[in-house]
This record gives sequence, C-alpha cells and structure tokens, in this order.
Amino acid sequence: MLIQIHLLQNYSPANLNRDDTGSPKDALFGGVRRGRISSQCLKRSMRKSAAFVDAFADENLLATRTKLLPELVRKELEQIGIPSETAQIVISRISDVIKGSKKDEKSEDADEETQITESSESEGEKTKQLVFIAPNETRPFAENLWRIYQEYGDAKKWAKADAKNIVKALGASVPRSVDVAMFGRMTTSEAFEDMQAAVQVAHALSTNALAEEFDYYTAVDDITKESGAGMIGDIEYNCSTYYKYINVHWEQLVNNLGDDVAVARRAVLALVQAAATAQPTGKQNTFAAHCLPDVVLVEVREKNLPVNYANAFIKPARQGYEQTVMDDSVAKLADYLTRVGRAYGLTADKRALVAIQDYTLPGAEVRASLEDLQAWLEQQLPEG
Repeated sequence: MLIQIHLLQNYSPANLNRDDTGSPKDALFGGVRRGRISSQCLKRSMRKSAAFVDAFADENLLATRTKLLPELVRKELEQIGIPSETAQIVISRISDVIKGSKKDEKSEDADEETQITESSESEGEKTKQLVFIAPNETRPFAENLWRIYQEYGDAKKWAKADAKNIVKALGASVPRSVDVAMFGRMTTSEAFEDMQAAVQVAHALSTNALAEEFDYYTAVDDITKESGAGMIGDIEYNCSTYYKYINVHWEQLVNNLGDDVAVARRAVLALVQAAATAQPTGKQNTFAAHCLPDVVLVEVREKNLPVNYANAFIKPARQGYEQTVMDDSVAKLADYLTRVGRAYGLTADKRALVAIQDYTLPGAEVRASLEDLQAWLEQQLPEG
C-alpha cells in the first residue's frame, strides 16, 4: 500500500533553504527558473518537528545523527559500572570501527544516508562520519563492545586488535526508531545495519516562475551615535507558491519497525501533521515566513505506484484578474489529476483533502480540518 501527501504552500518573503552562496536554492524546471526547497531540508524539519517529538520522544523512538558516538558509548559503559578509565580505553577503538570512506563523499540525501566528513586527530573522540543511531542501539552496542574488549584481556591487545575483527564480532546493529524507519540509514561500517527508507520526499518546487529579490539593510552603532550606517548588507529572498510531494511505502515502513503496526500507524499520522505544520528554519529570524499550506491532499493506493504531480506546473502558475497564483496552482493540479487519472486508470484512488479556501480536487473528499483529514487516513490504514 502507498500513502501519498501533496501540498500547495505559499510563502511570504523567505530564504528557507540556502545554497553555498547564501542565495535561496532554485532549479530549472519546464525551461523556467523555479524556487526550490531541498528534500534534505524538508525531512530534517519534519523529523525535528513538534509533531514527531510529541508523538515519539518519550518512547525513545527518535534517532540522533552525530559524530559523538564514543561519548554516548562511554556514558552507557559508566552506567553499567565500568570505571571511567577503562571505558575510555574501550571507546578508543570506535573511530577505527566506524571509518569514513576513502574519498570525502557527500551523501545525496543527508537525512536518509550518513554524511561522510573529514576528521582530524585534533577533533578527539569523534567518528569520521555522522552516525544516525537509535536510542535502543546505544546500550547494546556498548555492551557488545565491552564484551569483546574483555575477550582481548588488556589494553595493549585491544589497541593492536584488527578493527575488522572487532566489527565482525560486534555484528550489525539494527535500528528501531520512527525516523530511521521512515528516512532510512546508510553507513560505511558493517557495525550498523543499513535501512532502506520507507518514505520518499521530493524537492519542493515553486509552481510559479521565480523572481529573486534583495533586502538591502543597514545597522547603526547604538553607542557612538555616529550618523550613517555602522554596517550594510543585503539578503536574497523570494515569495513563491510551492508544490510538495511525499510518499510512504506502508509495507516497508512496517518491516523497518519490526512489524509494529501500531507504531507504523502513528508514524504515518505524525508525518501528515509534520508535513503540514513543520517549517524550515533558514532565515526565519529575519523573515518569519511561518505560512501553512492552502491545500493538503492525501491519497491511499493499494498498488505501489508513486506519482509526483509536479508536471502539472510545467507551465508556471500565474496571477490573473481576480485569480491568485494559488488559485491557478489548484486549477492546474485539478486538471492534471483528471488527465493522469484518465490516462493511467488512477481514478479509483482514495483521496481526501483539507483546504483553507473553498478548493476541490477530482475524486477527493473535502475534510473540515487537518485533524479530520488524519482521522480519515487512520481509517484507511491496516490495523494488523
């Protein structure tokens, strides 16, 4: 079964997701420059959102991405009664067990894969790559590492032990957390099991043609009270209406969560909440672009056939007489839904939407609120 989430969201002046020059990210789509928010940015905002934290943090079902695994393991070892000095010796091999790749690789997707970064000796007790680790993995990993250390007998043998043999003795650690189950994990160490993502998140694209603008600003020295600016600068920004797309492969999600259907159901509902309410943090102190979607459409399909409707906006949405860019975006989406449904026989999909304006879409039930939309989706999800 496949669950798909489509959103149309208009932002006031914003720079939500910057490139290496500080400019808002963009993309050429349909021969026209568009605003873009990367999937990495969207996924991080969702997994760090109140929707996820409130639903799963108290149950330790949210993972942490960090290079400070040695410190986490040291704390676990001390909690089980290992002296601090001995714990320090044990964790000294973690950086060898979890090595970075030979090249300075950058993951295409930082939220579903582990980012590989350079590391130096001066950084101390850090791994060479970020490890996306679930809370329920840390204690077993620490206990296994302590068991293997004891088999070597002393610090000298431990220091000379082949890292490959330590990894083999450790075995693969299997994560059990909602965000790893959804967004996946890839490491270059066999000590941690890779996990295929159950959720795919597209880069958000503006339905309208991009028009970049600049905010020129000055700052005055409050003490000297000199006339003129103490500093000047500018910030690039834009105002765009974005189409966002997310899909969830239900069976993969359940499998990733160790067949815990109850948690999988809660995870999907939390994802809908997060998709609609979580905001990227880029330059929000400057722009406060906390704008909610005008349309949230959810589809449930028995067949695993994902369809991203971005092609509805190959011809950019435009403002017209008594018609906003959002109005035109909804009209284009409705037309494309009809056409793609007719061409591929997808008209029987279960669809429901919540909209701020009186918008409708083909074959979609209109729900009164986001909570009502979640209740509708909950009825569509398997219970066992």
